[in-house]
Amino acid sequence: MSGFKIKREWEPAGDQPKAIKALTEGVKKGHKYQTLLGVTGSGKTFTAANVIQNIGKPTLVIAHNKTLAAQLAQEYREFFPENAVHYFVSYYDYYQPEAYMPVTDTYIEKEAMINEEIDRLRHATTQALLTRKDVIIVASVSCIYGLGSPEEYQKVNIKIEVGQSISRSDFVRELIRIHFSRTNSDVKPGTFRALGNAIEIMPTGERMIYRVEIDDNKIKSIKRIDAVSMSIVSEPNFYFIFPAKHFITQDAQAKKALETIKKELNDQLEEFKKEGKILEAERLKRRTTYDLAMIKEIGYTSGIENYSRHFSGRKAGEAPDTLLSYFPHKADGTPDFLTIIDESHVTLPQIGGMHAGDQARKKTLVEHGFRLPSAKDNRPLTIEEFKERVGQVVFTSATPSNFERENSAQIVEQVIRPTGLIDPVVTIKPIQEKGNYRGQIFDFIEEAEKVIEKGGRAIATTLTKRMAEDLSEYLKEKHIKASYLHSDIKTIERIEILTAFRRGEFDVLVGVNLLREGLDLPEVTFIGILDADKEGFLRSDTSLIQIIGRAARNVDGKVYLYADNITGSIERAIGETNRRRTIQLAYNKEHGITPKTIIKRIKDITDTLEREHGQAVKTLLSTDEEMFKKNPKKLIKDKMKEMEDAVENLDFETAAIIRDEIKVLESRTEIKKDRKKKAV
Repeated sequence: MSGFKIKREWEPAGDQPKAIKALTEGVKKGHKYQTLLGVTGSGKTFTAANVIQNIGKPTLVIAHNKTLAAQLAQEYREFFPENAVHYFVSYYDYYQPEAYMPVTDTYIEKEAMINEEIDRLRHATTQALLTRKDVIIVASVSCIYGLGSPEEYQKVNIKIEVGQSISRSDFVRELIRIHFSRTNSDVKPGTFRALGNAIEIMPTGERMIYRVEIDDNKIKSIKRIDAVSMSIVSEPNFYFIFPAKHFITQDAQAKKALETIKKELNDQLEEFKKEGKILEAERLKRRTTYDLAMIKEIGYTSGIENYSRHFSGRKAGEAPDTLLSYFPHKADGTPDFLTIIDESHVTLPQIGGMHAGDQARKKTLVEHGFRLPSAKDNRPLTIEEFKERVGQVVFTSATPSNFERENSAQIVEQVIRPTGLIDPVVTIKPIQEKGNYRGQIFDFIEEAEKVIEKGGRAIATTLTKRMAEDLSEYLKEKHIKASYLHSDIKTIERIEILTAFRRGEFDVLVGVNLLREGLDLPEVTFIGILDADKEGFLRSDTSLIQIIGRAARNVDGKVYLYADNITGSIERAIGETNRRRTIQLAYNKEHGITPKTIIKRIKDITDTLEREHGQAVKTLLSTDEEMFKKNPKKLIKDKMKEMEDAVENLDFETAAIIRDEIKVLESRTEIKKDRKKKAV
């Protein structure tokens, strides 16, 4: 019996029933690889969700970018409200890897900005995998990077239980041992504070506070408290506290690591001396000696991940532990979970290319004395290691590549959409100005204005980020509400932009490659593909088919290809689109189906964060209601002081909550003023 239960608002339709049946049977037969060739808008995610329910195994869903992963995570959460669906992506908002360029003798130090909320979601992911079976993890390709041993992570958790014998001081030491930080202010994920006999802890994977009361060296009670309202949610008899960091090392292993690092340093220094690399030897000695001193004194140094092999006890060249290691395995070590690779024609090459790029950069650092050779073992998995570590795989794509086609035991086509929607009509228009025709930009603007007037939205795809930004600004000058979207924009901001676009806060979205894959935007009725004849990665037949598909979720969808030359890619893309249209039109005619635009609730993964913030503001308002009635001006003044104090203490989260409460209070004051004026 499967632990997964789909919440259905509709039954499978179109090609979905046969696809679900075929893929489910394929998994049960033991097929390693299968492909779901589903056209855009055919409900590939719903089909995959039904397969997950039928198979009943923990599932990893991999997407090629954070935006798509967030969208998929939200969809799976809606399908499986009773199960554990988690979002796992890189926790860096900004990441500049360490590098050295010998030609210019330029060393670039690692720079990174960690997003605390995403870090919390990563911990929630690994904890769910270690404690539950009904788990779906939606991840970006960052899941193939080193994460720390699941055995060590699980080994050092703390089990607390009512009646357990432990002193307050011992409990505090245990929390510090698993990398929790002590605080005297508000508790945040990975921190705790001691208040008399009570210790308040916020685990890394939750937004809940656990208050543990200790009396006479015994745990008297465990209370689970809502971090916003501070109300008691439950009083569990026991609870497992997982470490605040994924990279966990026992003291004995840490001591051994320091010795093996020293030995590797001496060996490499000897090698440099033999080669006459005096500068490189001195540089390596200075940097590594400093790192060793920092690790010995405080247990950490910047770039400690470069020594991960020594701390984990792995051999040279051995693959690191990754998120895949946290999934269940059979007794013989083979993976026992299902893997779905979304937009596989993009995701697989991305996975395959990561190792080579990482090794090329590390090789230069090692050769010039910036890092020990063991730094090369802090790496992503190779494509072969990845294949060995995933379970049975279902590829999903509208345009599967040769790998999927050649290696899949079966390719299941899903061309018919449940909505009856057909692929859009594609029109070719010139790029260059000619006669009364003013060129691609002016033509796009003219067509965009037409669809906006009817309540639709438009997308323009460009070849460069600069062009996307410039076109967005030009549209604004023409009084068209527009925004751009490309890979330089931070994870959460990307999601917010797409959500705002769907809500109609602006009408035209301009982007580059990011817009090709998997973005579900049913409000879009017009897409203009600029410079469509500039054949290459961004204008290949695969890319063009993907972009065209973005307009197939609306009954009024249309696509213009701006091209002065008809390339082979354009011919193949239009040919495949017309093939699908023929099948779809025939099916609709046979079954008497009238196409309907996809109606999809506007929601994103940031809604959870917004809800928490909104709840906090609401709680404050209800608390201060009486004070507001008595003296609104004084209350607002006091709140301004509280907000300023929070900023001074670098507690920006609290400051933001108070700020929004002030806005509501001020708006109420203005309403009162308006009422008085009207009465006069």
